[in-house]
Amino acid sequence: MTTPQLITVKRMAAELLGVGIHRVWIDPERLEDVEDAITREDVRRLIKEGVIKAKPIKGVSRVRARLRHEQRKKGRRRGYGRRKGVKSARLDTKEAWVRRIRAIRKFLKYLRKRRIISRSTYRRLYMLAKGGTFTSVSHVKTYIREHKLTRRII
Repeated sequence: MTTPQLITVKRMAAELLGVGIHRVWIDPERLEDVEDAITREDVRRLIKEGVIKAKPIKGVSRVRARLRHEQRKKGRRRGYGRRKGVKSARLDTKEAWVRRIRAIRKFLKYLRKRRIISRSTYRRLYMLAKGGTFTSVSHVKTYIREHKLTRRII
């Protein structure tokens, strides 16, 4: 049972230690000495002796967060039920465009270098890509096959 004297000592100790009242620890075997303490000087002495101490801060464990992060890196926990916001909120439309156009242009350069398509065909396809005709590299391949634009078979 905490006495009013003990509460006062706890409050003084909290101020001196620079912590909250709930973080003040008093040695249960030296309670009489603590109750006899009247002045702040007495409390300072008890702190120096180790009768009164500040409890360590309780942290939040990161173990579960780390495990969850590992799972997400593997592609787990990313289903429809987990998603909030529209598709464009999760992946910026501009970022998506940049990724797509770079992949398409890289593929077109590869075809031109290997002489699978002519320079004029390359230029036409490049401008179509710039105009947003193609949704992906596979779409470009399909377009080339359908329109028979290759010198050789891809």
